[in-house]
Amino acid sequence: MTTWNDLVGFARSAYKVLEERPDEVRLLYEFDDDRSQTVLLGREVLDGQHEWVQIASPCGEVAYVDLKALLEEVGHNTVAAGVAIMGDYVVLRHSLPLENMDPNEFIQPLALLAATADELEEQFSGGDDY
Repeated sequence: MTTWNDLVGFARSAYKVLEERPDEVRLLYEFDDDRSQTVLLGREVLDGQHEWVQIASPCGEVAYVDLKALLEEVGHNTVAAGVAIMGDYVVLRHSLPLENMDPNEFIQPLALLAATADELEEQFSGGDDY
């Protein structure tokens, strides 16, 4: 994969696409235990020339999450991803350059981020809403 279009084509073939816009794709990442996680892929362009993909997944609504406890949990137990607020949601987020990206450089971080967001959602929100 070397471009956003390549990544979107790969995502269409490997995951269930819920929604697609020119610079954003919303996927459903499904786990073996019948849980699932919504994952957003966003195209970012740095310096007007370098394409990156931003992977984000919600783990709760800001108004209902103990942010201090969540940040401590992420700080102690998360290998890859940062926490951000996007709109009304707390999300885990990770970014990768698309140039020369091997599929495993996308698949593994996506799986790790989705699983971690799902675990945090269950721990801090008590459900499987996202």
